[in-house]
Amino acid sequence: MLTKPRLLTPGPTPLPEEVRLAMAQDMVHHRKPPFKALLADVQEGLRYLFQTKNPVMSLTASGTGAMTAAIYSLFHPGETVLCIEAGKFGERWAEIGQAAGLETQILKVEWGKAVAVSDIEAALDANPDIRGVLVQASETSTGVLHPIKDIAALTSRRDVLAVVDGISAVGISPCPMDAWNIDCLLTGSQKGLMLPPGLAFVALSDRALARAKDVDCRNFYFNLIGEYNKTLEHQTLFTPAINLLVGLAESLRLFRSFGLENVYRKQWALTCMTREAVAAMRLDHLAETDYTWGLTSVMLPPGIDAGELLKIAAADYGVIMAGGQGHLKKNIVRVGHMGHVDYADVTAGIFALRRAFERLGGYIGSANPLEVGLAAYEQALEDGPPAL
Repeated sequence: MLTKPRLLTPGPTPLPEEVRLAMAQDMVHHRKPPFKALLADVQEGLRYLFQTKNPVMSLTASGTGAMTAAIYSLFHPGETVLCIEAGKFGERWAEIGQAAGLETQILKVEWGKAVAVSDIEAALDANPDIRGVLVQASETSTGVLHPIKDIAALTSRRDVLAVVDGISAVGISPCPMDAWNIDCLLTGSQKGLMLPPGLAFVALSDRALARAKDVDCRNFYFNLIGEYNKTLEHQTLFTPAINLLVGLAESLRLFRSFGLENVYRKQWALTCMTREAVAAMRLDHLAETDYTWGLTSVMLPPGIDAGELLKIAAADYGVIMAGGQGHLKKNIVRVGHMGHVDYADVTAGIFALRRAFERLGGYIGSANPLEVGLAAYEQALEDGPPAL
């Protein structure tokens, strides 16, 4: 291979050198004072990242574990929740809810579109038994950003919890928990947080915490009240992934050093860069509006197989991207640009996408997508991101 490998998937994402070196340190014991001091530092950084005054629980699990913990800890069996199903991970909310014995009312949304708040309001009006709205901030399977601020504003006026999967949003685009009245915000380690897979994080609002204390959690491991009580002691309920937490402390230090506003500015600029380059290639976006800042879903024309394109991009150009999920498996390429990724990485991704597309018979005309993309990046850095 003539080029170095570049990981441009929607997770896992590349790791900063500082994080890799931190995780290479020798093992410590998780019930001793040095580890408690580490968790105290981690807690400060997580509250900054989530933009909340409340504790943020750390779980040794993937993001799906955090979703499971939220459902088992916040709702009684038989209660009704509204699941926003606009992609593969929206489907997962319903699947976990059903496994936990909840009544899952599903609001289907076309893949590639954001949910309309008016449709959520209509569903809540029609069924006053709904106790929670379960939604992705960023639907990773499609690259859509849902209007979380407006959804949480709606639920905050009712006895309904806003439970938000921020797995491909936290640390990538604004999702301030307290300012937006989000009741439960969760994420995983392997996307915006620049860590390997294996950790998940959950924060609860005051009213979600009160609800959790009233629920008899039926899950021995994913018990948020148990984790909450241990977090107050700078501990975890069970044996944690110690070295991942050491890496987390370093990742959070990088966030605080760089500043969230600068993180969002960079993420927005990379998004503009990728989208404009894709448009210059005469390719369509799956999400034409309401798109996430961490990945771009590229529609391929008939006759171009996403799996074949990804093989060429990886084998010949060193760029690893992702295909679609479900019925979109062969139809889209998802270009990740979140976490420890910069304009040089995205430039390589655009180049690989173009060359692989052309080798499969695609035609882009005379446009130079690299030039267009870099110009968009510079302009977006100067202008800054829009308010959500």
